[in-house]
Amino acid sequence: MNLGASALWRHTPHVDWHEIYVAGELLTLHLSGAVWWEAERTLIVSDLHLEKASSYATRGVMLPPYDTAVTLDRLAAVIDHFEPARVISLGDSFHDGEAAARMSVVNKTRLAMMQLGREWIWISGNHDPEASAGLFGEHTDEADFGALVFRHEPLADMVLGEVAGHLHPVGRIRRHGRSIRRPCFAGDHTRLVMPAFGALTGGLNVLEEPWDPLFGSAGFTAYLIGEDRIYPIPAHKLRED
Repeated sequence: MNLGASALWRHTPHVDWHEIYVAGELLTLHLSGAVWWEAERTLIVSDLHLEKASSYATRGVMLPPYDTAVTLDRLAAVIDHFEPARVISLGDSFHDGEAAARMSVVNKTRLAMMQLGREWIWISGNHDPEASAGLFGEHTDEADFGALVFRHEPLADMVLGEVAGHLHPVGRIRRHGRSIRRPCFAGDHTRLVMPAFGALTGGLNVLEEPWDPLFGSAGFTAYLIGEDRIYPIPAHKLRED
């Protein structure tokens, strides 16, 4: 967010989380873009897209090669904060099937250290449908715990308790004559779509056509990730790009 947008909300106190219910389960939306499920001691992240820059480099497109390190820094910080017993990564954890092989030894070691002593579940994504060789953790198409089901791409039909990623949601609002566009969580208490956690990821406005099948006529809320807190914005107050 630029300084002008920050000034719009400068009088709002710092709160780095926001609690919501999804299918009766209390979830904490964290400023990092992760979700914390206290009842299951479970941390959920989505769309890490590790080694995206190196993937682009193989096609002659040069991007700053630090995305994996930055994403792992963020992941390590949120793991240290919550100390989860389980981590679920909701697909597109790696930008392509060879991404894990391109990771540096340092980054592979850092990831392995984060996994020690906890259950780790890799959900299949469209960028990483197969398990990557040499990685710890369980690889599966979807996982369910309690009332929640975790998958990469949200289904078109209404699925009670679905937590998914894939769409990289962003919300846009106008406030005091200025436009603000931010990554967000999107949900209606029956399902939740998570923002991309990776450092080198774009986003799709939640008012675009791919979102149309996901929420009923009652609408949904976009939980915009600001610099210092999460802002619940009803869908009718959002703006198209």
